[in-house]
Amino acid sequence: MAGREKGGFWVGAAAALFYPVSLIGRRVYVGAERIPRQGAALLVLNHVSHMDPAVDAVFVHRNKRVPRFLAKDSVAKAPIFGRIFLGSGGIPVYRGSASAGDSLRAAHQALRDGKLVVIYPEGTITKDPEGWPKRAYTGAARLALDNDVPVIPVARWGTSQILDFYHKKLRLLPRRTVTHAVGEPIDLSAHRGKEQTAAVLREVTDLLMDRVTELLAGIRDEEPPRRKPGQGKPEGEAESAETVDGR
Repeated sequence: MAGREKGGFWVGAAAALFYPVSLIGRRVYVGAERIPRQGAALLVLNHVSHMDPAVDAVFVHRNKRVPRFLAKDSVAKAPIFGRIFLGSGGIPVYRGSASAGDSLRAAHQALRDGKLVVIYPEGTITKDPEGWPKRAYTGAARLALDNDVPVIPVARWGTSQILDFYHKKLRLLPRRTVTHAVGEPIDLSAHRGKEQTAAVLREVTDLLMDRVTELLAGIRDEEPPRRKPGQGKPEGEAESAETVDGR
């Protein structure tokens, strides 16, 4: 049995910060045994609250792995949290700049080094009033196709009932349940080796998010809204070859 992945000082600092936050809600993990205890993996999650990275980091850490998150570069610039983010292997995403490709290359390298990378393909918190995933970007699809590693869908639900920053709502009581549901690794063998055209990237992106949405529907015991054909690419906005996430 593989032991816990070592993370060093900054991972310990992140744990000291995030574990107390995660205790705000009751934790329920479904299918966590599907997270590899060693070796590279790409975790694909939905995004509903500013609280998500804290509870997701604890979720991964409790499963004996060190998460490497992709997050917008402003996170890395935060006075204290930024040091922890970078020190623990976080990958800043420089949206719409000449450095955007650096983020994707860093994520590729982390996977080649056998790390577990966490990505929110939506790029930001969904603004769907019911909390269903918003349109996703193709960065996760590129990582998934370029690296022959397990691509694992994870849905998380409950954090937006605790912290809804957009509407300035914090609800500590009654104590809510935060559930993580892990799906089977997604089979992308039919897509690997193809030219990464916009159509292929869109198809894979939609496949990833469909799996996450199915898991989310299971947690909520609700039917998700029907996704419009081609959902994921904002109207009138072209996606560059190095898009990792965005608004």
